[in-house]
Amino acid sequence: MWNLDLDEEFYRIYDSKQMIAGYFDPDYGEIHSKENPEEIISQMLKTNAKILGGFLMVPLVKFRLFGTDLNINIGELESQINRVKIHLEKWNDFISKTNNHVHYIGISHTDQDMLTITFPILFSKPIPLDKKEIVKEIEPTLNLLQKSSLL
Repeated sequence: MWNLDLDEEFYRIYDSKQMIAGYFDPDYGEIHSKENPEEIISQMLKTNAKILGGFLMVPLVKFRLFGTDLNINIGELESQINRVKIHLEKWNDFISKTNNHVHYIGISHTDQDMLTITFPILFSKPIPLDKKEIVKEIEPTLNLLQKSSLL
């Protein structure tokens, strides 16, 4: 159901329709304080080094308000705000169910009308930097997000 595609140092996550569902950024450890971190990461990827987790970034909410051609009335605005509020309530439920209170919200780098949420994923054990192995570890979270209508 979920596929990964390596893009430099992170993975794009695709759903069954080959649409981008999010991104997974592996935790490569304490390499940023060392010389040539890009080279270290490249070597880790080539050797399928083991990692303990990473960060999952997925869309949080699309407002459908901040386009350049917005021309709505107050009722339509209220409807969009209510839709966003209901969606954020689903996210609150997800965060509560997963007990994952450490998260970061930012503006999507591809869509200024969308917010993204990034949260840590800790693996059950160290796993190799291998697409199939990473999917096995993040699949339960992705499935829960999909089941909760958040993806």
